[in-house]
Amino acid sequence: MKQYYQLKQQHPGALLLFRVGDFYETFGEDAVTSSRILDITLTKRGAGTSSEVALAGFPHHSLDTYLPKLVRAGQRVAICDQLEDPKQAKGLVKRGVTELVTPGVSFNDNVLERKSNNYLAAVHFGKQEAGIAFLDISTGEFLVAQGDLAYLGKLLQNFSPAEVLFCKKSRHEFEQHFGPDFCHYALDEWVFGFDYAHDSLTRHFKTTSLKGYGIDTLREGITAAGCILHYLAETKHTDIGHIANIARLEEDKYVWLDRFTVRNLELVHPQHMGGVPLIDILDQTVTPMGARLLRKWVVLPLKEVGQIQRRLDTVDALLQNPELLGELNQHLKQIFDLERLISKVAVRRINPRELIQLSRALDAIGPIRESLAGSGIRALQKLADQLNPCVTLREEIKTKIRPDAPVLTNQGNVLNDGVDAELDELRKIAFSGKDYLLKLQQEESRKTGISSLKVAYNKVFGYYLEVTNAHKDKVPTTWIRKQTLVNAERYITEELKTYEEKILHAEDRLFVIEQQLYNELVLSAMDYVPQIQQNARAVAILDCLASFATTARQHRYVKPIVNDTTELDIRQGRHPVIERQLPPGEFYIPNDIRLDQEEQQIVVITGPNMAGKSALLRQTALIVLLAQIGSFVPADAATIGVIDKIFTRVGASDNLSKGESTFMVEMTETASILNNLSDRSLVLMDEIGRGTSTYDGISIAWAIVEHLHNNPKAKAKTLFATHYHELNQLADDCPRVRNYNVAVKEADGRILFMRKLVEGGSEHSFGIHVARMAGMPTAVVLRANEIMHHLEQERTSAGAEDNTLLDEVLAGLEVNTPDNATPIGGETAQRGPAARPVAVASAPRPSLQLSMFEPSDPALERIRELLQALDVNTLTPIEALLKLNELKLVLK
Repeated sequence: MKQYYQLKQQHPGALLLFRVGDFYETFGEDAVTSSRILDITLTKRGAGTSSEVALAGFPHHSLDTYLPKLVRAGQRVAICDQLEDPKQAKGLVKRGVTELVTPGVSFNDNVLERKSNNYLAAVHFGKQEAGIAFLDISTGEFLVAQGDLAYLGKLLQNFSPAEVLFCKKSRHEFEQHFGPDFCHYALDEWVFGFDYAHDSLTRHFKTTSLKGYGIDTLREGITAAGCILHYLAETKHTDIGHIANIARLEEDKYVWLDRFTVRNLELVHPQHMGGVPLIDILDQTVTPMGARLLRKWVVLPLKEVGQIQRRLDTVDALLQNPELLGELNQHLKQIFDLERLISKVAVRRINPRELIQLSRALDAIGPIRESLAGSGIRALQKLADQLNPCVTLREEIKTKIRPDAPVLTNQGNVLNDGVDAELDELRKIAFSGKDYLLKLQQEESRKTGISSLKVAYNKVFGYYLEVTNAHKDKVPTTWIRKQTLVNAERYITEELKTYEEKILHAEDRLFVIEQQLYNELVLSAMDYVPQIQQNARAVAILDCLASFATTARQHRYVKPIVNDTTELDIRQGRHPVIERQLPPGEFYIPNDIRLDQEEQQIVVITGPNMAGKSALLRQTALIVLLAQIGSFVPADAATIGVIDKIFTRVGASDNLSKGESTFMVEMTETASILNNLSDRSLVLMDEIGRGTSTYDGISIAWAIVEHLHNNPKAKAKTLFATHYHELNQLADDCPRVRNYNVAVKEADGRILFMRKLVEGGSEHSFGIHVARMAGMPTAVVLRANEIMHHLEQERTSAGAEDNTLLDEVLAGLEVNTPDNATPIGGETAQRGPAARPVAVASAPRPSLQLSMFEPSDPALERIRELLQALDVNTLTPIEALLKLNELKLVLK
């Protein structure tokens, strides 16, 4: 226990698995935690004594079963093994922590997700900017970036790291900006020193500077990357030769998708239970490397037209050659997880069966290379040049490893016969013993005349001869008696003892030689790490492009035209996810969308609930995104001028943990959009302002559309879905705003959703109809309908009365005011609408009608009375001006 507490003190934040004989034991609080997570029995050691302590454990061979459960529960697990053979140890067996497994640092297949990277991230907060680094130790991928906190938040959401490192003093800052939900670990401040980090990186990559990796200017990013290397050393991961490169994540290279957009568009994770994200529809990859790369492509769409076009052309070529596509897919299916297999080779944790998988994967590389080289497609021929079949390694594995080799090397039977002469001889001795013992038994039985003689073995006495009491008088004097039973005696002979020692020695020696030869094979495979990592990258790219082609063929996707213009023209576009979820026999109704910066920059879409406005917005963004990752798109045709930022404000949710209401969340996301607009942005806004009162909502939505239209620096292409029909008036004042609505048909008090976008605004919301369709009680629906008609009549009559009075006043002013009359104040009065009060002329039309004569306002009630008392037929121009001045005084 003293030894346990010493090791526990060295790793206070970790759950310590302490090897005792054939078990891993946990003590104290660790035992309570592990018993709860693993559902194993909690018992006590030293019960009833002063040294009583909680105890829970499991067999050492079950480590791969229980370890993943602990790690997935967010535990850091220190594995403490016996460092010497207990048989040869003098006194206490020497023990030490051989590995510290954390959520972000693991090679265990049961911890890792096959189709997702398992990133460890580190964040460093600098004075001006922050740095971030990502490492997947299971594949060797090492990435670094630097930027503002919004950029880091976007990367954290997109990459979804399993664990995040930061400085202890930055805990509050991290949680304030990125939330408390990440599994994290805080390190001492000295680890985040630039010089220490720079030295760690240059020492690891064996370089004098980091210029060759293009990250030498990223001071905060280098600090974060150095922190990750320090953490690997701290967790006993020192064999990291497979981390051979570090790459820069360039913000300008990829489309900006903020964290709201990635969430709203459901790119890789559904927002609601049972939802289907885009990746599930798009992913038809057949290798783990391809699946992981596709996830990165989806959250990092390209902005460079040439690179996008190369992907599209390659997909097109595969689509035009279905035989080649089918052949490639068949070969790709034979390839196991090359990335993670070769990483296990690099850290010497690969088992015999995984080596066989590596060999079979290399078998498929040759045929793939031949197919690509003969395809006549330039992009595929370039991929062929990057593939290396590693023939020597492949043949060495096949020659040395048995096809039925066990998972563990200490079980024997790992290597083929003929690999080593001494090994073959020892196997004959160890495994041909039955023949020798049978021969010995027959020989001794013949000599002694003991017909019932038998040779047997147990762990206490080893090999022995057993003679029944009926024949014990025939036993030769040279035999040595070892044990007396009720009805028999057991003996040994010099010959039997010699043979026993020979067999036992052979078995021990056999395991030693097998382990040595296996380790030599793994070391030999380590020379091929760079080539196989390159194979894995090329295979992943090919798998993604083949997946795009397969998806396009199955779901009728077309090749988009992607260029540098500012035009977005989608013909008969469809939502890629919704169309796959429709019941059999039901088809998705496609729609056209056109946006540009000259004529139709902003499209205001009105229509009832459930008509499909939100789906239309999302499908537009998804089609753009698919095109810019190099995929074909669900449409009849699409011309897409490259988009550099996609913003969405779709859906509503409270953030009660931070005290933010739905409306606050909505305004925060909208503010982020308006503050980060660019000239090539695509903005999708759905029901802005619905979280507050009607008048506030209309005012905010109106102002936002005007801002998007009049912004001198950025003519962002915008789809604006709303229930506020008053916004249709914006098209009269803003030349690049167009009104559209999602058509419905009304018959017999019921509505039929047409799902079709047509030009022109809508005047109805059909909310009560939707309530009825949702199953609202009939009494409630009828009462709502009655109230609605009453309110509409009241508003119409009040509005007509108010407008009549106002029109009479304005008409009187306009008709009876002479051209040269000089009003009070000395300014010339103008004729026509310009003579209206400034407050009325500049206010939005909804405000003019909604709040002009609110009866609850005493001042407006007084104005109503004064206006009703006027006789406009006898009013002179001067009297009209005086009366107007009187009205102004009432308002004051």
